[in-house]
Order: sequence, then C-alpha cells, then structure tokens
Amino acid sequence: MAVLTGTAATAGPRRIGISDVQRLQARFAEVVASDHRHGGRLSIETRAGQLADEALALQELGTATQRIRAQLYASAASFMSSAMWAAIDGRRFEAALQYHQKAASLAAMSGDSGIQFRIWSHAGSLYRHLGRPGDALAANDVARNLPIARRDSLFASLGHARHAAIHGLTGDTNAVRRSLGHAQDALDRADPGASRPLWITAFYDQSELESLALAAYLSAGSWEEAEAHAHRSMALRRGAMQRSHAITTVRLAHAQLGQGALEPAIATAMSVPTEVSAHPRVTGMLTAFGTKLTDLAAGSHPARTWAQHARDTRRTTA
Repeated sequence: MAVLTGTAATAGPRRIGISDVQRLQARFAEVVASDHRHGGRLSIETRAGQLADEALALQELGTATQRIRAQLYASAASFMSSAMWAAIDGRRFEAALQYHQKAASLAAMSGDSGIQFRIWSHAGSLYRHLGRPGDALAANDVARNLPIARRDSLFASLGHARHAAIHGLTGDTNAVRRSLGHAQDALDRADPGASRPLWITAFYDQSELESLALAAYLSAGSWEEAEAHAHRSMALRRGAMQRSHAITTVRLAHAQLGQGALEPAIATAMSVPTEVSAHPRVTGMLTAFGTKLTDLAAGSHPARTWAQHARDTRRTTA
C-alpha cells in the first residue's frame, strides 16, 4: 500500500472563508452590471448558472463555519436568481420557472431574506409576464411578507410597486393607485444611507417606481396616466440602463397610441436605438406596437412609415 509523505500526508481539508465569499460577490456584481447593459441574453443566464454551481462546489471542497456556508448558499441563490431574471427578460419562461425552483430552495437554505425577496419578487414578475395575475400576486406576497420588507422601506416600496403592476393586469385602477401610494410612501421613508444588497441599489429608485406605475396603468388601459409616469421615469433614469430606458420608451409609444396620437407614438417608437431594439422584450413590445397601429390605422401614412422603419430595422439587426 502506498504511504503518503510530506505535505500530502499532513495537509488537511481546505478552509473555506470570507475571501471565497467576497470573490463570489465580485462575480455577482459583474453579472448585475452585465444584465443592466445587455439584459435577457442567454450568455448571462448561462454564466450566472455556472457561477451558482461554483458557489455550491465550494461547499464540498473543504471545511467552513455555519455562517460561511450560509453565505455560500446565498451566493448560489443570487446567481440562480440572475439566471432566472435573464430567462424572464429573454422570454424563456420555461427555463425561468426551473431556475425559480432551484433559487428558492438555495435561498431557503441560506436563511437570507434579502435574496429570498429578490427570488419571490422575480417570480411575481414572471407570472405577470405569463398573464397569471393570481399567481403573480401570491408570489409577490411571499416577498412582501419577508422580514426584510418589514425592516427596510426600500424593499417594502419595491414590493408595493410590483403589486401595482400586477393589479394593472386585472384592470383594477383603484388597487393600482392604492399600491402605488404605499410604494411612494415607503420609498420616501427609506434610509438612503442604509447598507443594502447590490442587486436592489443597482436598479430600484424613483425612476423604477415610475416605470412600474407606467406598466400598471398601461396594462389597465389608463393611457394618460401611463404617459405621465413614462415621462417622469425617463427624466430620472440612470444613463447606464439602456435596456430599461428602451422599454420605457416603447411603453410610452403604446400609451400615446392608446390616445390616438399616431404621429407622436411612431416618433417615440422610432427613437429606440437599433442595437437595443434587438432585445427580446423590446422586440416583442415593438411588434405589438405595430400590430396595434395596423388595427387602428391600416394603410395610413403613419402605418406605412412604421412598417418601413420596422423592415429597415430587421435588415440592420439580422
């Protein structure tokens, strides 16, 4: 029988520590930044899934305190939630449902209510995009009832704002206004100096609240209110969030079209940069815009102008 000698004989199992967690957190920051720049890409989804696997692999590589193990599970859940969001944003809904199951399990093992909030809030958005408001409200309620939403008004605000967007699907404008009022009150109370997870501070602010209000009123068919929130969101939007700005722009075009303002609606829709229009969500929204325009004014000059622009854009991005 071979006998191990020297370092190989004396070396114990690797100790997993805070430096490993910090390295994962740095990778997570990169994923979040990539999502804000590009969003919805399969490459982001794949990379986030790989990093989740890396975080879980560390659990088996050595010894760690209970606190470090919980942070590794939280890191894995964070990456899995980013894979889930990339799938939602890319309209790959079946994949998103599978990521949600994995992410929710990992988050439960971590005991981190912040990442649990993100996952269940994403689930609410997923069901909203699937046109299932009952499931969306139930999932978002899980997020809103977590301890972090009671401790931190910024989380509470996001929960209320996403609830408003879901209520928009049902056409209940009173519920939309009520939820948005709660969201604004909570945002106004939120401590700007509080320490929070990167994922929420990177995107949720007054502009995003206005964007969710826009989505809510647009779904409810309240065109004028939707347009007002669109303008406020665009005025406040942080410059790096090009995809979010494009989505708000297309929603504004839909709101203008709903009011019968064909020329302004077309000008707004045509202002979306070509490189951003290839994003799956933006593409779908622009296609829906063209369909509505045709329904309203088939054969008109505005409809012909838009049809030509859409053809030119498809050739450019093909």
